[in-house]
Amino acid sequence: MPAKAKVKTGKKLVIVESPAKSKSIAKYLGEGFVVDASVGHIRDLPQPSELPTELKKTSVGKFAIDLDNDFEPYYVVNPDKKKKVSELKAALKDADELYLATDADREGEAIAWHLLEVLKPKVPVHRMAFTEITKEGIARALDNIRELDTDLVDAQETRRVLDRLYGYEISPVLWRKIARGLSAGRVQSVATRLVVERERERMAFRAAGYWDLTGEFATGAGEAFKAKLSSVDGARVATGRDFDDRGQLKESRGAKASAGVVRLDEEAATSLATGLAEAEFAVSGVETKPYTRRPAAPFTTSTLQQEASRKLRWSSRNTMQIAQRLYENGYITYMRTDSVALSNEAIGAARRQAKELYGDEFVPEKPRYYKGKSENAQEAHEAVRPAGDSFRRPRDVRSQLSGDEFKLYELIWKRTVASQMADAKGSTASVRLIGTATDGRAAEFAASGTVITFRGFMAAYEEGKDVSEEEKEAADGERRLPQLAEGDALGASGIEASGHETTPPARYTEASIVAELEAREIGRPSTFAPTITTIMDRGYVTKRGSALVPSWIAFSVVRLLEEHFGQYVDYGFTARLEDDLDEIAKGHKGRGAWLQHFYFGDAEVRGLRDVVDNLGDIDARAINSVEIAEGIVLRVGKFGPYLEKPVPADSPEGTAPQRVNVPEDLAPDELTAEKAVELMEQQGPEERELGIDPESGRPIVAKDGRYGPYVTEVVTEMTDEELEAMPTEYYKNGKPKPKKKPAKVKPRTGSLFKTMSVETVTLEEALKILSLPRVLGADEEGKEITVQNGRFGPYLKKGTDSRSIESEEQIFTITLEEANAIYAQPKQRGRRAATPPLAEFGEDPTSGKAIVVKDGRFGPYITDGETNITVPRSSSVEELTRESAIELLAEKRAKGPVKRGAKKATTPARKAPAKKPVAKKK
Repeated sequence: MPAKAKVKTGKKLVIVESPAKSKSIAKYLGEGFVVDASVGHIRDLPQPSELPTELKKTSVGKFAIDLDNDFEPYYVVNPDKKKKVSELKAALKDADELYLATDADREGEAIAWHLLEVLKPKVPVHRMAFTEITKEGIARALDNIRELDTDLVDAQETRRVLDRLYGYEISPVLWRKIARGLSAGRVQSVATRLVVERERERMAFRAAGYWDLTGEFATGAGEAFKAKLSSVDGARVATGRDFDDRGQLKESRGAKASAGVVRLDEEAATSLATGLAEAEFAVSGVETKPYTRRPAAPFTTSTLQQEASRKLRWSSRNTMQIAQRLYENGYITYMRTDSVALSNEAIGAARRQAKELYGDEFVPEKPRYYKGKSENAQEAHEAVRPAGDSFRRPRDVRSQLSGDEFKLYELIWKRTVASQMADAKGSTASVRLIGTATDGRAAEFAASGTVITFRGFMAAYEEGKDVSEEEKEAADGERRLPQLAEGDALGASGIEASGHETTPPARYTEASIVAELEAREIGRPSTFAPTITTIMDRGYVTKRGSALVPSWIAFSVVRLLEEHFGQYVDYGFTARLEDDLDEIAKGHKGRGAWLQHFYFGDAEVRGLRDVVDNLGDIDARAINSVEIAEGIVLRVGKFGPYLEKPVPADSPEGTAPQRVNVPEDLAPDELTAEKAVELMEQQGPEERELGIDPESGRPIVAKDGRYGPYVTEVVTEMTDEELEAMPTEYYKNGKPKPKKKPAKVKPRTGSLFKTMSVETVTLEEALKILSLPRVLGADEEGKEITVQNGRFGPYLKKGTDSRSIESEEQIFTITLEEANAIYAQPKQRGRRAATPPLAEFGEDPTSGKAIVVKDGRFGPYITDGETNITVPRSSSVEELTRESAIELLAEKRAKGPVKRGAKKATTPARKAPAKKPVAKKK
């Protein structure tokens, strides 16, 4: 009997990545369309330990990638996505067609391919791509459905395999030689190297001092302006730019170098200022030039992150989270792009809006077309801009957006509209004035000023910049100058000498490191924010204000990578990897052959496996050591960085080297030779014997440990000689029993109070600390109450009920009655239960409970009373928004409770078959 033909339902299933996106797109699709979300990737590479037993000893076992079969990945459906896959399969059964509408980039293309492989549809399949969720954007996407681009899928899969090979081969070397839990990554390691190199430059920097003069000058009509000394007797006065990082004057080059550069010290500058106090000045030269400034191109992912960092003080991660919401709700175009181009519709919308708001003269006759620097722009071929063929003004959407969403939308709108506006016009005037000091020295001063006569695009938007202090001073000095002509006499007043010091290279900020990565063509739009988040979460980098400061462990990691994996943290090599991935995306290179060459190498180039297999001996001590001063070395240890001085040659045998911990808040460039000596000299004794406990007869010592100073008793173990001297016992059969040392006695230990130190604590105080916990008595129900000191402060304990008390001194003074009174009060959470939350974000849409940020033992965390999530290291409490808090709580809920103990084996998916193209558009 022939199979029954499927009855047509008229339904068309559309699958996108996120629920928010599915709600937005559903509004613009016609009748019969059903929209569902995969909620990101539905499958990925498993951990090698999760592979079936029969595969663990095969070519798949090391990475979950088949090294002998063209590097074919072994994918499994993520455990938390199995229910979603079942739901999608059920929805597909009722559909006549399948539309894969994931994002229009490599990651989106790969998600679509994985859906195709897992769902195995038997109905026509279409790839639907769009860069804006608007009525017109969705209509254009439906009119231009296409095949799945397997070249883009290959590029994404190559990157995934490449990152697995890189991380799984190199990270274990870091574990063995530095510390467990560290990781290496193709882009994260290079980004960490950039931050460390900048800190090295700051550490090697030597400041140079120099002096200059400023004065106020006035025309005969009383118009005043300020000018700065530029030359003395024809020799240019040195400024900060004339010194190198060693504090020396750079060698002069060029035509202007003939007269040389003069460096003024305090004496020379002060005497010159005194000699010019009564001098007559005259204008020696005036130069006027036209000023033109063009608008910046529309936003790419990189420039959006940079500008949001400068103007809104946001982290890259925060910017991308908010941009994602704006895109998914139809307010902006796709936010991961290298392109600065605008569609013709967008150009028209920007020009119309500029004319409406500012007038015809603010819009040039011809549209502006922008072209990016990169030849390999991300596959979403348009800049980040307001969505739609006509733009909604910020004031029109204010009521629909949260505060942060509005700020970002306004920034994007202004930048886009300004990009199609006219140039700013004006003129720049430079004036030189000269006077003669009483000692005959000719002093020339200079001033400049810019006058904007037509604001053009600046009426809508002005781009932010990362500038040095010297550049800020120069910019502040640019102002309108009076009308001057050569030979005009000027009066001078307030000529003053001032001293300056050169400053080290500025640390990277999130904005400047994104710009640097982009300039070096390292990474792509989708990788910038995750890279910064990763290096902060790994503890390689922390934030001080907006500056990125490397940890000492980052120094060890970078040094090991530079010395033993040099090419893999080489900036040019990493950029070439990105170029190769772009070539794979275009179909110009094959995935398997490229991975074969990267991992196994050839006769001319070593592959990664050969490098790892032939590392030779790595001196872990040398890798984790940095010489700070003569005879003082910084070492990165298991419990953090510390300074160490070698044991003097004439010391008794067994003498331990002098060591001192490095304060956590001390940045690497602040640990100078002088500071190292100071820390070593300030250090108290690491161990001090206090006396003998009269009851046990054991020595009592005070020590300085990882968690602070403490006291302990010294329990001596039985020696072999003492064991041998013990009487022999016999079994019933007459054979002697083997002699055993008694079980080790755990020494009593207790932390010193905050008012105590290793140097000052007495034997009496130590014995009182070692006597803890102190029993106060029993309550009315007969439950014993004790008082003791813990890592987080003093507390009472009754069974499993602990209550904090106010001070350490109370440990020895609190009475049973006072303890009962404390237990009679409702239990408060933590020592500072009455302290208000760090931030409040209103009601959680899922739980219906209030979202607050609290200060916990291990740092600030977000909670709604049911779900807790630590604030990521890459974000500060100040940067958190209601939306990001909701999102973080949702992510934590989705992960479910932390699983402990051995994992049960799950049945993995079969190896992925070869990729198949979807049906062409009919």
